[in-house]
Amino acid sequence: MASTALILPGWHNSGPDHWQSLWQSTHGYARIEQHNWDFPLRGDWMMQLEETVLKSPGVVLVAHSLSCVLVAAWAAHSQHAHKVKGALLVAPADVERSEMQHLLHSWSPIVRERLPFQSTVAVSRNDPYCSLMRASAMAHAWGSSLVDCGMCGHINTDSRLGDWPEGFALLQDLLKEETPHGH
Repeated sequence: MASTALILPGWHNSGPDHWQSLWQSTHGYARIEQHNWDFPLRGDWMMQLEETVLKSPGVVLVAHSLSCVLVAAWAAHSQHAHKVKGALLVAPADVERSEMQHLLHSWSPIVRERLPFQSTVAVSRNDPYCSLMRASAMAHAWGSSLVDCGMCGHINTDSRLGDWPEGFALLQDLLKEETPHGH
């Protein structure tokens, strides 16, 4: 059975002009609804992801920012990660930065185990929430392909990418490529 995309917004959710929201409305993808978007707890977000994946036949995760860190933590603990066919991890947030510790204390340390599914990390060279070096190191630890999107800020609404066709092409690669391959 073909996999479908599952939208995992980051901290504060993704607004109506965010590429995740545009993909959701255009393509009918499901979105994980977290209990608290403004004061996120990693354990709570992991439970929401677990329950959603349990109900699905097969998914490709489309995570932004904080949810990239969520996917890594969830995959390391879940017995159901085999239901995930791939993940597009966009602009991972560096929650280990000192100024983030009091706001997102339950999110450190970032889990750096190889993901048990194919994944692509899309990064920006001028992301205010994560340096290119840190994002590259996360991608390497997760066993992900790294895609340099150039100067796109946090690859969010403020980046003015519209429905971000470049990112959608990366998702299509993951959706159609459901056989494992080497990196």
